Order: sequence, then structure tokens, then C-alpha cells
Amino acid sequence: MISVTKLLLGSDYFGDSLRYHGGSREAVHGTAAGAGPVVVWNSTRSCNLNCIHCYMDSEPKKYAGELDTAEAKQFIDGLAEFSVPVLLFSGGEPLVRGDFFELVGYAVSKGLRATISTNGTLIDAGTARRLKEAGVGYVGISLDGIGANNDRFRRKEGAFDDALRGIRNCLAVGQRVGLRFTINRHNYAELDNILDLVEAEYIPRVCFYHLVYSGRGSAMIDEDITLEESRRAMERIIERTLDFGRRGKEKEILMVDNHADGPFIYLYMKERDPARAAQILALLQANGGNRTGIAIGAVDSLGYVHPDQFTRNHTFGNVRERKFGEIWTDTTHPVLAGLKNRKPLLKGRCASCRWLDVCNGNFRARAEAATGDFWASDPACYLTDAEVHSVPGTM
Repeated sequence: MISVTKLLLGSDYFGDSLRYHGGSREAVHGTAAGAGPVVVWNSTRSCNLNCIHCYMDSEPKKYAGELDTAEAKQFIDGLAEFSVPVLLFSGGEPLVRGDFFELVGYAVSKGLRATISTNGTLIDAGTARRLKEAGVGYVGISLDGIGANNDRFRRKEGAFDDALRGIRNCLAVGQRVGLRFTINRHNYAELDNILDLVEAEYIPRVCFYHLVYSGRGSAMIDEDITLEESRRAMERIIERTLDFGRRGKEKEILMVDNHADGPFIYLYMKERDPARAAQILALLQANGGNRTGIAIGAVDSLGYVHPDQFTRNHTFGNVRERKFGEIWTDTTHPVLAGLKNRKPLLKGRCASCRWLDVCNGNFRARAEAATGDFWASDPACYLTDAEVHSVPGTM
């Protein structure tokens, strides 16, 4: 995850303390030495929607074998012991779990920052109040277009209106909330519309996700935007972020799942503001790029541990059998060991890229989905050959 706002404007938000401190790139098991990773818990596979790009391949039905309340609390105990800073409740749709608020309260009582990734359609006024009262640090609500375009992705008419109502309900009670938007060729033209919505509705945060070919999203590999469109999308997001800053509009803008974004932002600003570009480069170097398997991990609804929420085909153990921290630090699995020191294993453009220290090989799940090789180059890297190849004195 890359904070465009932090890089361009120097603004500070909670997550920046986990991403841009000097010790982050040296850590091998978490966000810093002595800390665990941010953990995404797909607390249930069940969902009230059936989205066409769902990486969990969720449906509106009950799935057998998911962690029960007691098992979930034992799992949370293990996270607390491992000094995990953030537990992200995801799904499916986490709000369909009957014990959701009990588990959020338990996580908060153990010192974890509890956040939630949701489609937002179930957040009525009462639910928004309960989220606030439970101590949820952040609510991320997915929108993938305006109106009917979003509803097409969600396969439910009215899903956009319901999600927007959920956002408004959160704002009304002072619950921190933001948008999650996965860029693909069907909604690429709506970037400005989404940013207009963020401003018009006083939404403080938006995360733009690059498409990952996982779950039902695997079928969308041909529906990703082109590399040139990725460049234009980033240019527009940069321009809008700078405009928000000039007008005093406090908006946290983040990019997720493509660490080519970091070098691109640096190169963009180097031509326009070299002093700011130098600060951007220092932040990127402190961050160290993609840290799947290091500072971000995932546990699915059955308790299996994965490198991240998109890389569910690689499993390292189950929290029913061992604590999360024991699994996360056991490097006998070659994929987990490789992720903690991946540079010697990378192939193609990634292996020789001048930006390797600030990108760390980009997104492995996408590389494997496209090529069958976990260590191949990420096909979604949109930097040109000239930008990738090292030229002395030009960084």
C-alpha cells in the first residue's frame, strides 16, 4: 500500500507510521522489529452479494468449517501475543457473522486496531453506531463505479445506493470511513467521478486497488487496463491529490497492489518539483516496497495462513493447530522463506530493475496467475524499459 498523500503532501495518517519508518525495510516478520504484520482475516466466506471480481469467490450462502467464536478468540490471542498492530476483518462480508461485534470488541480489548472491509450495504444507522461504539478504527467500503456500473459488479440492483447510505451513516456518527475502488477496464473512466464523490460526500479516504487475478478475479485477466492506461490513471490521481492539497481538502489517497506506483510518482515529481521528489525517494526507500509475507499476512475463514488475501493457493499452516506467530516465523516453507528474502529469486525485469529496493518485486500473486511462475515479473508493471533499466546518475 502506497500513500499518495504522504508522498506528495507529507501528510500523516495512522498507517504511515507502519509504512514509512526507518526500520520497516529491515523487518522480516512484521511491520517493524518486534512487531507482527497487519493481518487480513477473511472472517467468513459468506456474503450477501456475489461480485464478479471477488477474490474469495463468495456467494450468499453458509460455508462449513469456519472458525467459531471460541476458535476466533484463540486466534486473536495469538495475534496479540505476536504484537500484530492491525486486524482487518474482511470476507465475504464480515457483518454477516453473528459474533462480529463480539470479536471486534475482543480484538480491541487485546490491544489490536480493528478495521473492517465491507460492501457497506448492511450498515444502517444502528450498525454505524455499533461500529463506532465497538472501537472500529476504520471502515473501508467497496465501490467499483457510480450507480449502475457498481451494481453490475455487485450483481445487485441498488447496491450503490445502499453502500453510499452506509458511508453516510458512518460519517453521521463520526466513524472513520473510506472507499475502496478496484481499477479495471470497465470503470477506469470513472476515476474522476469517484474522486468527485469523495469530495462531495466529505469522505476522508479512498484506496485505489490495481486488479489482482485471484478468485473470480482470475477470469478478469483480460479485463485489466493496459499499461498505458495505468500510467494515465496514476497521472490523474497525482493531479487530483495535489489539487486537494492546494485547496486545503484533507483527503487520504492510497494505491494498493502495484508498487510500480512509487517510482512513477517519484519520476513524475522529479520533473516538476525535484526537492519534493527527493523526499519521496527517501520515503520509498524507508518503506522497502511490497512486503507480502513480511508486513502483511492473511488468514482465511477456515484458519489457514497465506502470504496475503490474494495468494490463497499457498498455505503455511492453520491457526487451529499453531499460533499465528509460530506459523509466520517458520521459514521451512519455501514460498514464505522466499518472500522474506525475495530479491535473489526474482526473474525477468524485476531481477534487474533499478527500483528493486523501493518496489521489492511488485505483486507475486499476479505474476504467478499470468505466467505460472511465482517469481516471474509482474505483468502489471507499467514502467517503461527506459525507466526500469539503471542509468548512472539519473535516479
